[in-house]
Amino acid sequence: MKSQNLRLYRFASLAMAVTFAVVGLVFLFLPERALEFFNRLSMPFGLAPAPLQPGSFYPILAVAYMYLVTLLAVLMFRRPANPLLPLLLAQGKFASSIFSLFFFFGRAPYLVCLANAAVDAGIGALVLWMAFLQKKHAGSWPT
Repeated sequence: MKSQNLRLYRFASLAMAVTFAVVGLVFLFLPERALEFFNRLSMPFGLAPAPLQPGSFYPILAVAYMYLVTLLAVLMFRRPANPLLPLLLAQGKFASSIFSLFFFFGRAPYLVCLANAAVDAGIGALVLWMAFLQKKHAGSWPT
């Protein structure tokens, strides 16, 4: 059972790392396309399209954030017994979710904000569950 939990923890960590890296590359090389995609989906929901600003500061921050969450997920994969790593990743994802909701309801009612809030809340919850799994079984996991 311990090895099954370790495999599950490592698989989820690696899957998140790969996903975060791919999203970071999209933000780096195709930032306008990512917003265009959500803007096309916005109309049926009656939401305004998010403004597209080529060369804006957004991609720098988005890529830096994705680099950090990718690194945390990679470190979780490599050092599954470290209790701090999933807690840091969960905090980053919950912060992203909460601020997306503030922006959605406060001043930027764009589908991309709402989608990010939902996705990052789900990832944050998954990572908290992984932290619980890790706390329960990490005594036998490699450090």
